Amino acid sequence: MEENEENIMNAAVAEARAGMRIADLQSGFELLSRLPLANSERAECEINHFLDSLLQSPPAADVYLQLLEQTRISLCFIEEELARRYTNKALPLGRSEEEAFRQVVGTWLKAARAYAHCAQLQGPGDSAAQAERLALILHRCIYYTGMAITEHFRARRQLPAGLWLNLHGYYASAEEWGIATLPVADSLDCHGRSTHCMAATVALLLLELAGPYSLSAVDLGLVRRWANSWAPLVSLQPPVAGEPLPALVVDLMHDGGLRDPVGGPVTDHLRRLDSSRLAMQISAARTQLQQRIAPAQLGLGEDCSTGQCQRLLNRLYRPWCLMRSGRRFRRHDAAGTAKVCTGFVGMHFHISGSEFSQPESGNAYSRQDFDSLFAFRHMLDPTQVLEVRQSQLGLHLDNWTVVDQCANGFRMLRSLAGTRIEGGQLLALCPHDGHSYLLAQVIWLMQESDDSLTVGVAALPGRPRAIAARMLGIDADASALFSRAFLLPALPAMGSEPTLIIPRGWYRPQRVLEVYDEGLTRVRLQHVTGDGPDFERVSFVAF
Repeated sequence: MEENEENIMNAAVAEARAGMRIADLQSGFELLSRLPLANSERAECEINHFLDSLLQSPPAADVYLQLLEQTRISLCFIEEELARRYTNKALPLGRSEEEAFRQVVGTWLKAARAYAHCAQLQGPGDSAAQAERLALILHRCIYYTGMAITEHFRARRQLPAGLWLNLHGYYASAEEWGIATLPVADSLDCHGRSTHCMAATVALLLLELAGPYSLSAVDLGLVRRWANSWAPLVSLQPPVAGEPLPALVVDLMHDGGLRDPVGGPVTDHLRRLDSSRLAMQISAARTQLQQRIAPAQLGLGEDCSTGQCQRLLNRLYRPWCLMRSGRRFRRHDAAGTAKVCTGFVGMHFHISGSEFSQPESGNAYSRQDFDSLFAFRHMLDPTQVLEVRQSQLGLHLDNWTVVDQCANGFRMLRSLAGTRIEGGQLLALCPHDGHSYLLAQVIWLMQESDDSLTVGVAALPGRPRAIAARMLGIDADASALFSRAFLLPALPAMGSEPTLIIPRGWYRPQRVLEVYDEGLTRVRLQHVTGDGPDFERVSFVAF
């Protein structure tokens, strides 16, 4: 009831303000000062109404630009708060998450349109002040269009048609007017540094080169920060006459970022990146990190560890230096349906082929197990087929279409609704051409425009064995029951040592686990060889 009354009130306020015109700075500043920043939903409605009013009844060009500049900090704060609802979430997005995503992207694009509208109202003139205003306006158009692209990366959504073309169009205009590298103030830069249109465009190109659909939310945030900080080191120039085209170019008439140069004559729309200065910056940062210099001292950030920075810089070095990374395994087309299961309960069931039970002779039954055994003991049949029992236990399998595969992974597509998937997650997968389950990890995933999911997974080496494990030691519950875990055998040919797959949060250096695999044994954990949002893969020694 209260929610309905609030909706009615909001609708009445919106209707009353629909014809309002913001004619001067004072009235505009007063509206902005009253934004309810503590209520992101209400603030989103208010700032959208503010932008709509400017688009429908624009004030004088100078007033228009000042009002738009005044919205920048509030606008970015509001959209960042709303973006928390869908960033780092499993796919496909839920209804409320999807709605927040659409609102944020729509607001970024509306802000870009408002700046473009403001540019149309600028009077004629070729003065230095006019050039600075146009450079600032075009930078904001590039920035807000880039933010719409970035939100798709953060939500792991396929980019809609036209976004890159819009961004390239704004940059081409800056080049045409000779203001692509004209410095403009940036109120969002915490260090007070200026920027320009070329740097804003390059930052988006670097972000795309980093493979955003395979980055965690934390890593993507770091890559965005570094791309924005180092973009001024990269130049965007026409190809040199008489020289061969580089491996990757930007086509300002192509709806995408960097791509392979197509055959045919060189056109005026092609641009090449010179990242030689960036390569030196990354090499120096990697060397200094090895010398135990803190990331904060190198300008990499105070919220990241040395190991994290080293891992990311090693990953970024080749793509950001525009060097191709060859595939370790050749990919080839495939056709068929793979069965996929998530969660330790379901994965353990399908890999073992039976229900999990405590290794001790005196099993601990839950109340549900006891009720089932007592009330339906005449119906329980331990010889029933796996599919029947899995249905009773609610262990769901999703069918994925295999698009292509290589020696260590698959690219798969799911067009129907199913279990939600997140980046880095552990899966049990029965390939289209196999009969047993293997363990695999999600490397990248994307929700396409038709809401289907595309995912790339890498198989973990070795045939997994479903085992039981529990923690021992002073920091563990002495009466704890065994939990589901997996054992991956050593593969000397691949240089792979035996590892355990355990629930996330279990690992501590030198922690002792009791493991049951055809008998009880104790192991001491050594180091983490891989992890994800729901698991840790660790090496061990038995004793």
